[in-house]
Amino acid sequence: MHHSPVPTPASRVKSWWASAVVYQVYPRSFADGNGDGMGDLRGITARLPYLQRLGVDAVWLSPFYKSPQADGGYDVADYRQVDPLFGTLADFDAMLRIAHDLGLKVIVDLVPNHTSDEHVWFQEALASPPGSRERNRYIFRAGKDEVPGSGDGNLAPNNWRSIFGGPAWSRIDEADGTPGEWYLHLFDTKQPDLNWENAEVQEEMRSVMRFWLDRGVDGFRVDVAHGMVKEAGLPDWDGVAAMVEGTVEPAPDSGHTPPGDAPGAHTDAEEPHRAVSPVYPPSPFFDQEGVHDIYRDWNRVLAAYDGDRMMVAEAWVEPAERLARYVRKDEMQQAFNFDFLLAGWDAVRMAEAIEASLLAAASVEAPSTWVLSNHDTVRHTTRFGLKDPTTFPKGIGARDEQPDAALGLQRARAATLVALALPGSVYLYQGEELGLPEHTTLPDEARQDPTFFRTQGAEIGRDGCRVPLPWKADDPGYGFAEAFTAGLGGTPNATPDVGSGRRMPVAPWLPQPESFRELAADRQDGVAGSTLELYRSALAFRSAQGLGSGSFQWADVHQPQDGVLAFHNGDVLVLCNLGSAAVPVPPGFTVSLTTSTPAAGSVPEVPPNCSVYLTR
Repeated sequence: MHHSPVPTPASRVKSWWASAVVYQVYPRSFADGNGDGMGDLRGITARLPYLQRLGVDAVWLSPFYKSPQADGGYDVADYRQVDPLFGTLADFDAMLRIAHDLGLKVIVDLVPNHTSDEHVWFQEALASPPGSRERNRYIFRAGKDEVPGSGDGNLAPNNWRSIFGGPAWSRIDEADGTPGEWYLHLFDTKQPDLNWENAEVQEEMRSVMRFWLDRGVDGFRVDVAHGMVKEAGLPDWDGVAAMVEGTVEPAPDSGHTPPGDAPGAHTDAEEPHRAVSPVYPPSPFFDQEGVHDIYRDWNRVLAAYDGDRMMVAEAWVEPAERLARYVRKDEMQQAFNFDFLLAGWDAVRMAEAIEASLLAAASVEAPSTWVLSNHDTVRHTTRFGLKDPTTFPKGIGARDEQPDAALGLQRARAATLVALALPGSVYLYQGEELGLPEHTTLPDEARQDPTFFRTQGAEIGRDGCRVPLPWKADDPGYGFAEAFTAGLGGTPNATPDVGSGRRMPVAPWLPQPESFRELAADRQDGVAGSTLELYRSALAFRSAQGLGSGSFQWADVHQPQDGVLAFHNGDVLVLCNLGSAAVPVPPGFTVSLTTSTPAAGSVPEVPPNCSVYLTR
């Protein structure tokens, strides 16, 4: 890292997405509009004014498509239909219209690496013979003979392991009942991988994009954007890709040991969270050169529409220079900056991630993005409260180390002010504006994440960050179904009458921790110093100062080795104290916003675990 100031000029990209703050909605858990315990599109619609008041620019919706919900909707059975759990296409159109009326852009998830096994294509493949057009839409292969030359095909085509645990291949029975071919599923068995060498697959996904673009969506978040294309010949590989980091753990009995600084290595290494490049050993199914041809093609699809439509890549790719290849001018518009998320609460690591990300993005004349939490990761409020706040656990259960909740929230608020002050786009995960922690004591019997089951509980999984939001502290389910009980939702379901013809909503689909009561939106609304009001103030300040489209330069007081992260964005000095001693405010500056009290004015020093925005 350069320890002297490294200036990065303001991006020349003026599109709306280049500096947008995007709020991720996980539809199951945002708001329940019909009282069935599951979040839905009507619930989202009812809460859009809340998001407008928060100050975000866009909403990203995780999948709401027709799905058997084996992986929270990332197993799509019909890309052009809304799952009845979430409503109807008419509900989607109404939500989109109201969002646009409120000035909010809408981004939807696109899941191109795999479909559900209940998708009509896969059902046709199962009913068709080997070598057929229907089979060729997916990756089917004959098995290897357990007894050489026997033709029994009892062994999988290669030794790849699923990201969710277990083998990446499953064998089918042919139409006549005999053991047949094997199909590839890099994730769950109910998520067969599509064959992206097939022109029919390529045209189908273009058609899906046009379907939603024609309805008026403003862009797509592309799931597993570094996937789809596999190395020719599907060679054996002795690694196991980690669920979210894009790095690996050794396959059982592989004889390989990942570097101690690989995420998920679970060693006593100094930097257990760090990603490595190339993936160890290099993966034959992630970050293949052919994915860039797909995105150049999709770029042309977007270009046929007005309104500056966009794509953002979920690509766990290292190093930053390689990730930047996804956002070259003729490919995607954005890619999630997971380096920043993985840095944890550490000034040196955070500074390295900021600098590398800005320089890599600038090398292809693209803006960067900043993200601290999402639906696949332990919430940063909780990660930052662990004894080692740079660790990146794959879920936290009741038998694991429990975080210091107050300390984690302090640090999370401080890190958020850093992210919101950096030039580029910021992605917020629902509920982080309330300071919600991970549900770390969720009962095992309540869990639904397939990773928990496929790893026999070795990976706790992602349910803890997907718990339904608390809206009203004193209501059942903390007001998760207020959109229903307030009469804003759809038809009540068949639950007992509670008088006046009203029906009580069903309990939320995942249980909420008691800590959610005091963090409910109604307990924080209008309360000075609350996390909700801090987010509102920070977003308003970011907008007023133009920080998203601003410039960057390390400040003279930037001393990451001492726990001080400090940079200039235009006329604003941002100072985050990640150390253990108070840091003096530089002379001539006053505090415009702080994560501690007092809120503004002449503050002599910045305490530990605190960030400030300073102006002259």
